[in-house]
Amino acid sequence: MAALFLAPFYLAVCFYVLNWMLKWMAVCNNIFALAAFRYGFSALYILTATTLLSSFLIKKPDGLHRTLKHISNLWLGTFLYALIGIGIADFIRILLYFSPLADASWFHSKLMFAATGFFTGVLILFFSFYGFFHAKKLYTTTWNISSAKSCSGHDTLKIALIADLHLGYNTDEIFLKRLVKRINKLQPDLIIVAGDTFDNDFHAIKHPQKCASILSALKSTYGTYCCYGNHDLDEAILAGFTFGGQKENADERFEQFFHDAGMTLLDDEVRLIKNHFYLIGRKDPARCKKLISEKERLTPNQLTQHLDKSKPILIIDHQPKELSLLADAGADLILGGHTHNGQLFPGNLLLPLMWENPYGLLKKGNAYSVVTSGAGVWGPNMRLGTKSEICLVKMQFHS
Repeated sequence: MAALFLAPFYLAVCFYVLNWMLKWMAVCNNIFALAAFRYGFSALYILTATTLLSSFLIKKPDGLHRTLKHISNLWLGTFLYALIGIGIADFIRILLYFSPLADASWFHSKLMFAATGFFTGVLILFFSFYGFFHAKKLYTTTWNISSAKSCSGHDTLKIALIADLHLGYNTDEIFLKRLVKRINKLQPDLIIVAGDTFDNDFHAIKHPQKCASILSALKSTYGTYCCYGNHDLDEAILAGFTFGGQKENADERFEQFFHDAGMTLLDDEVRLIKNHFYLIGRKDPARCKKLISEKERLTPNQLTQHLDKSKPILIIDHQPKELSLLADAGADLILGGHTHNGQLFPGNLLLPLMWENPYGLLKKGNAYSVVTSGAGVWGPNMRLGTKSEICLVKMQFHS
């Protein structure tokens, strides 16, 4: 219902952007003012703007479907910055119109109008191209924390944390190979994949066996552990909105992929790793609500009540919620993702309004929360003001 409600608004802003683009191009060259060009450009614009719908409806042939998905993802990011750029330019124009400068001859000149359009267009293209290529670059972020507990055999535990791979249209085998190489170079003791490995569509992964094989090359002392995220189920999505309601069961291919990739799935499960520390993986609350067969996830106290709390307790929880409850239940380290740190500016500025720890490191009681911005991207295959990252958490213990 939300998608249908927002559709008229989307069409309105699409027309708003198209209208200003045609006006600016028309003053640059007479060719752009010709009816044939305006109709042709408008048709191409409409086809691109509606790839959100056409990629949802057209599933076959697979090559066409994937092409439409790639175009729609590129379109989403570019359109966002087109709307922001044109909106700011239009707002400044309105302010100047009601100022004394409105009477100046340059304000009404053709050259000034063309220059405004050109400058706005260059900025839109720059941010779009930068965002696209920046999303492909992997960073390593290191967080140093300390614990009053001791950990048998370790003064420091090195944990490689990744999340939000969103395997499929935006994350391919080339990116995964670089990711695995970077993680292995860190020589971690433990590797954590904190949810949203998938992108709501197993079919979106062009070569699932090859991707699983690449990820199986991850190396660490204690192995690779993962939990589910809200996107780790198969469901129809149109412009970010899900359709179809609840599903009876989860897609078994997801769990099989984890097995083939050498990852141990913890779904409201506790593991005592070599008698050194506890590792707990939580169910995702949003995923539980969408699957009829899923039980409600256990509370933090239910997960930790029978544990030896003199040992370090590490918890993987995709969405960084219930931090106080987890800390009170004895957690020493809470590892998550989900937020992407907003992925695209200005989203990263708004996240603190919604999340206690939208990104980075936060001390909560005796526990630390570490939230990664994610290794992959969701929706627009761009990043601006954020980064695709691997987090290296160095947890120091008192001996």
